Amino acid sequence: MADRLMKVNAYTTLDLVDAVVTGHDFETESLAVVNATANRDDPDCVRLQFELDNMTEAHLPAHMEALELTPEQARTLAADLEKHAARVEEAHDTQSAADRSDA
Repeated sequence: MADRLMKVNAYTTLDLVDAVVTGHDFETESLAVVNATANRDDPDCVRLQFELDNMTEAHLPAHMEALELTPEQARTLAADLEKHAARVEEAHDTQSAADRSDA
């Protein structure tokens, strides 16, 4: 991502994740950067930022999205992410156990 808008460093939450861009007449797989942050001095919100790799994305110009969340909204999102992560892990563990029993 040579033309990156987000600053990416050791403090970036996720510096490379799989992403999908979906429009009315297209769907493209890409890579993205995701970051959760708040201002160091006098924080007024939690920011969830993400930017797609514009080197592989042909439908959108270089851009970054940022959600400004209240602490309550950030906690609600975090709890929902935890719930879905547990479901995915459980499904993976169940599938792995089934694969072992088939062997």
